[in-house]
Amino acid sequence: MSTSAHTPATDQARTGGTVTDRLVESNVQYASEFSDPGMDAKPVLRVAVVACMDARLDLHKALGLALGDCHTIRNAGGVVTDDVIRSLSISQRALGTRSVILIHHTNCGMESITEEFRQELEMEVGQRPAWAVEAYSNADQDVRQSMQRVRTSPFLLHTDDVRGFVFDVTTGLLREILPVS
Repeated sequence: MSTSAHTPATDQARTGGTVTDRLVESNVQYASEFSDPGMDAKPVLRVAVVACMDARLDLHKALGLALGDCHTIRNAGGVVTDDVIRSLSISQRALGTRSVILIHHTNCGMESITEEFRQELEMEVGQRPAWAVEAYSNADQDVRQSMQRVRTSPFLLHTDDVRGFVFDVTTGLLREILPVS
């Protein structure tokens, strides 16, 4: 169920176009009021946040972040994949971040699918995906696994300040997950 003010069908009827058309129109309005903030690509707080792509997570508001404060890396589940390690490596080595925050959340869709998703895709399209689904049944345990992946990556310079959390989508609160000792 969508909590957005507009449903896609309503948007299409209102604009005579697609959701993408509406977003591009919104960008024109944004750009008309935009002024260059004069920032470079290095985040002010020297932190990278890895989180789920779930639309219910407004990370900047939830963490009290402003434009330019952090690098934000999002994917399905917020899991640490090879591509996340690639982004974190660039974030640290080229752009100066020192801290990593990992955020999963309650009621994640990754808890309701399995690795069989890959087999289903292969049967449907005739080609097996090269990537793992990275589904999980326990968000706490997956946060621990993600923290371990970051801490043990040979590509990352700064692995001493890596913390993991589960965001509760009903209360908005973060719950810290302690790593395995």
